[in-house]
Amino acid sequence: MLDRTKAPAHFATTRFDLIRPRQVTFANGLPVFVFDAGDQDLVRIEWIVGNIFAAEDHALLNTAVCEMLLEGTSVHSSAALAELIDFHGAFLVPSFSYDQSSLTLFSLNKHLNQLLPLVREILTDSVFPERELATYIRNSTQKLQVSLKKNGFEARRQFNRAVFGTSRYGYAPEVADYERINRNDLLQLFGKQYRPENGTLVVAGKVTDEVIDMLERLFGNEWQPAGTAASVDGPPTITPAQAGELIVVERPDALQSAIRLGRQSIQRSHPDFPGLQVVNTLLGGYFGSRLMANIREDKGYTYGVSSGLASLKHSAFFTIASEVGVQVTAATLVEIEKEMRRLREEPVPETELATVRNYMMGTMLGSLENIFSHADKFKNVYFSGLDLDYYDYYIDVVNSITQAEVQRLANTYLDYDKMVKVVVGKLS
Repeated sequence: MLDRTKAPAHFATTRFDLIRPRQVTFANGLPVFVFDAGDQDLVRIEWIVGNIFAAEDHALLNTAVCEMLLEGTSVHSSAALAELIDFHGAFLVPSFSYDQSSLTLFSLNKHLNQLLPLVREILTDSVFPERELATYIRNSTQKLQVSLKKNGFEARRQFNRAVFGTSRYGYAPEVADYERINRNDLLQLFGKQYRPENGTLVVAGKVTDEVIDMLERLFGNEWQPAGTAASVDGPPTITPAQAGELIVVERPDALQSAIRLGRQSIQRSHPDFPGLQVVNTLLGGYFGSRLMANIREDKGYTYGVSSGLASLKHSAFFTIASEVGVQVTAATLVEIEKEMRRLREEPVPETELATVRNYMMGTMLGSLENIFSHADKFKNVYFSGLDLDYYDYYIDVVNSITQAEVQRLANTYLDYDKMVKVVVGKLS
């Protein structure tokens, strides 16, 4: 009989098995990564292209091209595209990030014959109609005007600009930038960026030979490279703000202040990155973190405070974010500095470190719920110039990190005096 007075045995996670993709290269040079698993006749197909920035001061063009991909081709209007996709019970979703843009199709296998030619049409023949462009500009402008009134939104803009200067990573669009968008610029960027030599195809689900054959015909043979070489995405020129700069945007009627602080950091390819993720988790990376325990649970200054470490293609950044009552804004900054200093000066208790290890391993395992999750893990490392062996290194670092190593990393990367601090609201 089960003895419910005793906790069940538990074991540390020392490894997990990731599904490795099969790689195919189509005739036009398009690399294809295939994750074939599962019994459901369902696939997720992602067409991913690297963002090409013709002008650092107008990076909004890349966002507009991505968000307007489904607004019509020379054959189908936006309404016709939406109706066809919906009729087949599929989802077709464009998505934009700092370094890549993607178009993702979720579909039953039996409908791919009808849907894949439609996707190819979108990727080769989007026309960005003037009427839809005018609507996009009007709606985006209105959305921006509303968002600019939110302290958290403005704090993020100020932070990015301070940390990354006028580069694409620091770019924050203004209303006037939307008014500069024109159809010819969108068409030119679309022609340079959405090309097989600038793309990657990731296919996950029940991927049969028939699916690969269809993809190769439409996106390997019929989707040909242009006559000239694809534009190269070079690293941006980053001129960050002075280390430790304090930026205050006063809003006299504010009831809460949005706080954002941080600095440029290390990328995923750096050997210290997994260890710094442990330090970040201790500080503010989960609900039981030190910042939450202090600023939310003990002081009651905020509903939530968090820290994060983000790796980009050409840079990376560490950030802490929260929104607090205006009367405790300055006090919150004091407590954030205090928690950073504790990590730098005092060894973290082994019990706390063990909790964070277990949390990070559990989170990693919990994220591998289906074949799509395995594909996502692959993309994280692939676009960082790494392979899946990185996760073996990640597990080893998390499970073996010592109190002394946590202190070393905290002293190397968590210097409050060198961090940009942004306050939108009131500093009191």
